[in-house]
Amino acid sequence: MCESRRDTFSKLPRDRQKARAIAAGIIVLAFLCAGALRVEAQERNPYAGDAKVAKLGEYQFRSNCAFCHGLGARGGGRGPDLTRARKHHGNTDAELFHNIHDGIAGTAMPAATNGGIGIGMSDEEIWQVITYIRSIEKKATAAEAGDAAHGKELFYGTAGCGTCHMVNGKGGRLGPDLSSTGASRSVEYLTESLRKPSKRLAEGISEPLKDFSQEYETVTVVTSDGTKLQGVVLNEDSFTVQMLDTREQLHAFEKSKLRSYEKTRESLMPAYDAKALPEKELRDLIAFLLAASEQGGGQ
Repeated sequence: MCESRRDTFSKLPRDRQKARAIAAGIIVLAFLCAGALRVEAQERNPYAGDAKVAKLGEYQFRSNCAFCHGLGARGGGRGPDLTRARKHHGNTDAELFHNIHDGIAGTAMPAATNGGIGIGMSDEEIWQVITYIRSIEKKATAAEAGDAAHGKELFYGTAGCGTCHMVNGKGGRLGPDLSSTGASRSVEYLTESLRKPSKRLAEGISEPLKDFSQEYETVTVVTSDGTKLQGVVLNEDSFTVQMLDTREQLHAFEKSKLRSYEKTRESLMPAYDAKALPEKELRDLIAFLLAASEQGGGQ
């Protein structure tokens, strides 16, 4: 009988170990299931096509996203136009969810957490925003805008855009690289940028999709020997300034050694009014930018 009791008690530790192993397995399985459900939730928008949810999403967008992407999601100072069907960092609902939830490394897009976007958004609110974005998307193609081939001729020819701007590795460096601009900005935005370039600069506009983007402020300096230079600011602190002049020459100055130093938000880019750039040629230029962004893998 004593031996029988000893056998019984000797089995208890093994039974406990087995029970613990089973419990641990159940916990791991629960976590895996929860993770799978979360991944599935991030892959599919549970509110797709729901007009009421899109309205809630508009409120969330205005509260958390409009500062960068503008009211109506048509693009703002740093954020691209989200009404475009093709987007630079992914087009699926899952990719949009990831971009909002986790942010986009190397850009000004923060994660949708406290201290990130606005006051922070829950997964449900992120899906509401995505539902809203889907409800206002529209597809603008180069063919609808104008003649892209003629626009390219204008860009690198008579319009002179390629002197200062680069598209897909070809062109100047004085102005912003426009390779992805046709995808990240609306047609209306591009039109205004051509017709009234100083208006956007005066509002503090900068290159989209970059964390510490250049604002292309115009700078005029007169050096100690009387040489006058004009160009755009690259970097600046309280004591020094780096600039790129209109011949694309890089200069670095100590401000205290300059005769004069003046900075303005009056763009170096000329205003292309209807006389300088008729409406048809304007549409062709925009068509080229749209086509270039598609070919270059932009939005």
